[in-house]
Amino acid sequence: MLDFYDISGLFTPEERQVQNNVREFLETEVVSHITEWWEQGVFPSHLIAKFGELGMLGTNYLNETRTNGLSSISRGLVMYELERADSGLRSFASVQTSLVMYPIHKYGSEEQRLQYLPELAKGELIGCFALTEHEGGSDPRAMQTRARKSGNNYVINGTKMWISNGGLADIAVVWAKDDEENVRGFIVPTNTPGFKSNPIKRKMSMRLSETSELVLQDVRLTKDQVLPNADGLSAALSCLTQARYGIAWGAMGALEAVYSEAINFAKVRQTFGKPIAARQLIQTKLVDMLSDHTRGLLIAWRLGKLMDEGSLNYSQVSLAKRENVRSALTAARAARGILGASGITMEYDAIRHMLNLETVDTYEGTHDIHTLLLGREITGIDALQ
Repeated sequence: MLDFYDISGLFTPEERQVQNNVREFLETEVVSHITEWWEQGVFPSHLIAKFGELGMLGTNYLNETRTNGLSSISRGLVMYELERADSGLRSFASVQTSLVMYPIHKYGSEEQRLQYLPELAKGELIGCFALTEHEGGSDPRAMQTRARKSGNNYVINGTKMWISNGGLADIAVVWAKDDEENVRGFIVPTNTPGFKSNPIKRKMSMRLSETSELVLQDVRLTKDQVLPNADGLSAALSCLTQARYGIAWGAMGALEAVYSEAINFAKVRQTFGKPIAARQLIQTKLVDMLSDHTRGLLIAWRLGKLMDEGSLNYSQVSLAKRENVRSALTAARAARGILGASGITMEYDAIRHMLNLETVDTYEGTHDIHTLLLGREITGIDALQ
């Protein structure tokens, strides 16, 4: 791992082993195929079982004490390594764990936990998180999806957009407003009559991700499919806090990938009789990348410690998501520039990471939205109103 400040010296032996295991697996079975899968726009679903076997899919949500699960640092390192390969891999695991397993673990009944979490952790069951709508990306309170009471059942109607894992999912955690306009969470098997997933095609970013529009038309659910402890939009937003934590780590993996490629290229590419690494402008760009990675890795590590201590708050995660993702995107753009004309080809990874990070910079709260959230946190004044 790129580690200028020896931050890995703060990791436990178990955390370092987790990272080593995941990196070895990805280097052996994944990295050489990533560009082909990205170009074809397909998710490598044959890897899911291996993700589960390596404990990469939310084992910490299987019990209250986490004694059989990963520390938050370990989970962050998994996301780091996945995104070093491709943002689509990290996105898959992030959705499965933080956006599907977490709400079932946190807000579900004991019966729901026992029914779904073990299979989700093994990758035998795939989930997606259905919150975003066509007109409500940064404004989830504008949600139009409705869950109407019908006797002891609910009937859901609505459309969700930009849903990662939507085309792979066996279950969807769907957020809808009930008759009292309260946001509630529902576990919806994707084979339920009236549920349809429409793939989003012609993407130039996150091409490994199975991204879908979900249409729910008179989808009838029993009360057992309601997350009983999820009452209000804050429940859905708490899931995003978990996912943004993983993104803060993952972005640093992508930054390592583009930095490593850029510095290796700069050392061998010659102009005017010298390697371009000898040019001051190139060195400035590389130093900026290294500085941003070092700072971002420290931020991510501290977040992990706060999370395990139970003292993490959402605004701290907002800062990390905002800073780390924008730093990674800036580095990917700079790396593409260092590679020159070669940087626009898929013989190199910079442009793939750059395009992926355009999405990562947008979803889970844009850079601007996190700026406003942090502004409210430090001033006490809501600039959104």
